[in-house]
Amino acid sequence: MEHVTEGSWESLPVPLHPRVLGVLRELGFPYMTPVQSATIPLFMKNKDVAAEAVTGSGKTLAFIIPILEILLRREEKLKKSQVGAIIITPTRELAVQIDEVLSHFTKPFPQFSQILWIGGRNPGEDVARFKEHGGNIIVATPGRLEDMFRRKAEGLDLASCVRSLEVLVLDEADRLLDMGFEASINTILEFLPKQRRTGLFSATQTQEVENLVRAGLRNPVRISVKEKGAAASSTQKTPSRLENYYMVCKADEKFNQLVHFLRNHKQEKHLVFFSTCACVEYYGKALEALVKGVKVMCIHGKMKYKRNKIFTEFRKLQSGILVCTDVMARGIDIPEVNWVLQYDPPSNASAFVHRCGRTARIGHGGSALVFLLPMEESYVSFLAINQKCPLQEMTVQKNTVDLLPKLKSMALADRAVFEKGMKAFVSFVQAYAKHECNLIFRLKDLDFASLARGFGLLRMPKMPELRGKQFPDFVPVDVSTDTIPFKDKIREKQRQKLLEQQRKEKTENEGRRKFIKNKAWSKQKAKKEKKKKRSEKRKREEGSDIEDEDMEELLNDTRLLKKFKKGKITEEELEKGLLTSGTGSVKTADLGISDLEDDC
Repeated sequence: MEHVTEGSWESLPVPLHPRVLGVLRELGFPYMTPVQSATIPLFMKNKDVAAEAVTGSGKTLAFIIPILEILLRREEKLKKSQVGAIIITPTRELAVQIDEVLSHFTKPFPQFSQILWIGGRNPGEDVARFKEHGGNIIVATPGRLEDMFRRKAEGLDLASCVRSLEVLVLDEADRLLDMGFEASINTILEFLPKQRRTGLFSATQTQEVENLVRAGLRNPVRISVKEKGAAASSTQKTPSRLENYYMVCKADEKFNQLVHFLRNHKQEKHLVFFSTCACVEYYGKALEALVKGVKVMCIHGKMKYKRNKIFTEFRKLQSGILVCTDVMARGIDIPEVNWVLQYDPPSNASAFVHRCGRTARIGHGGSALVFLLPMEESYVSFLAINQKCPLQEMTVQKNTVDLLPKLKSMALADRAVFEKGMKAFVSFVQAYAKHECNLIFRLKDLDFASLARGFGLLRMPKMPELRGKQFPDFVPVDVSTDTIPFKDKIREKQRQKLLEQQRKEKTENEGRRKFIKNKAWSKQKAKKEKKKKRSEKRKREEGSDIEDEDMEELLNDTRLLKKFKKGKITEEELEKGLLTSGTGSVKTADLGISDLEDDC
C-alpha cells in the first residue's frame, strides 16, 4: 500500500482526544487523507460542509471523528434517550459498514450509545432496543428513520429525542437523492432542529445535491478534493491507482469470456456487476456451477433478510466472487477487492465511477474491466470526456471453452434455471431500453438472437419488444418447454397439481367459453353496425352538398308519397306532383314510384 497522506493526526489545528488518537493507531491510520485534513478542522469549528472527493478517499472518518469530538465537547452530557448525531446513508450495507467503523471509536467512550436502523429488521425490535439502551448516535437508512418518527404510539417520541441534535451527516448525498429518498429526507429534516451542524459527503456533485446544499446548510464550506498529479489536472473521478480496462465482444461470447477470466484469477477477490436483480440470480447460479473451487455469492436490492449476512461474510473472505447489482456500487468498503468486473455497463455514467471505486481504495492498487458489445464501443470515448475516466483495451481471450451448451443443459434439467434465464433476458432488455445514454445503448441496434444465445435460452420469450420480429439466427430447442420439470420435487409436485387443475377447468368450461365467445362476437358486430350508421349519419349531416332549395323539394316529394299511401291523393295526382319538382322529376325517371315508396 502506498500512503495517501496529508500530515499526521497530531498536526490538526484542533487537537483530537487522546483516546480517539489511540483508536486511529490501532486501526493502522497514522496519517490523514486529503479529504480528512480538509474537512475535520472546518466541521469541528461550527461549519457546515459539503465535501466532494473520489470514492475510497476516507470520507467515513472525515465525519465520524468530528461527530465524536463535537459530542465530547458538549457542556451537558447526553442522556440515554437524547440523540446527538444522525448519519443517513442510502443502503443498508453502507449503514452496517459505518456502524462497524463507529463502534471502534465509541468503545473507549461508554457514555455514548449508538444504534443502527436499517431495512430488513423488525421495527418493533428497533423501538425496544432504543428504549432500553438509547441511541446518542444513530446510523440509519432514510426509509427506516422516517418510519421511526411515526412510532409515537409505541412509546418512541423520536421528535422529542432529536431536539438535542448537534450533527447531521448525509453520506453519499447524491445517491440518497438519486434513489428517490428526497421525500423521506425532507420529512426527516422537518423534525430536526435548525441549529445544528450538517455535512454532505459524496463522490459526485449533482444538481440535486446543490439544491440540498442551498436548502439545508447554513453558509456551507464547499470542499472538493482531487488526487495529485494527472488526476488533479484532468479532474479524474476514479482513484489514480485504479487500472481501467474494457473488452469488446459479441453478446454470445461475453459469458465465455467472463468465466475464462474468473477461472484464471481464482485466488483473487472479484465484484461482478449486472444490470438487474434477475440477471444476478441467473448468472450467479451459472457461475456457481461453472467456476469450481471458488466461493460465489449473490446480492441484490430485492433480497430482504439475507443481504446483511452475505455482505458481512464476503468482506471476511480472502478470495471469492460477489455477483451484484448497483446496490453494492456506492461507498461500500470491501477489503482487498482485486477486480471490479462490469458484465453490463451501468444505466448512468456516474454509477460507472462508483462501481470502479470498490477497488483501489485509500492507496491500494486495483483493476476494473467493463464488457462492451461492438455497437457500444463509443462508450469508451464518452467516459473519457464525460467522467474523465480513460480506459485501456483488453484483448478478447482466444480458445475459450464454449459454455453456452452447458447453460442450456442446466435449463433443460431444471425448470427453475429455465425460468430464471427467461426472466433475466426480459429484465435486461427492459433495463437496456431505459439506459440514460441511449445514443450509444440503442435497443433497436441490439442483436436479440445473439443476446438470447448468450443467455443460453431454449426459446425466445414473448415480450412487447420482440413482437413482430423474426430471428433466423436463433434456433430454439426441439423440446416443449412445458415438459421441463423442477429439480425440486416439491415444486414440481405443486406445478403438476396446478396443471391438472387448469386442464380440469378447461374441460369443464369448454362449452361455456364458446358461448361467451359467440356472445362477444355478436355484441361486437352490433357495435360495428351502430358505428357504421353513426358514421353515415355524420357524413350526411356534415358532408351533404344538397342545397336548401333541393332539400325542400325532397321534403315535398316525401309528403306527397305519405298522402298517396293514406289514400288522400290519387296515383295520377302523385305523379303530377312529383314531376313538377325539379329533384323529383329526375328521381322518378330513374327509380319509379315503387322504389321511392320503399326509400321513404
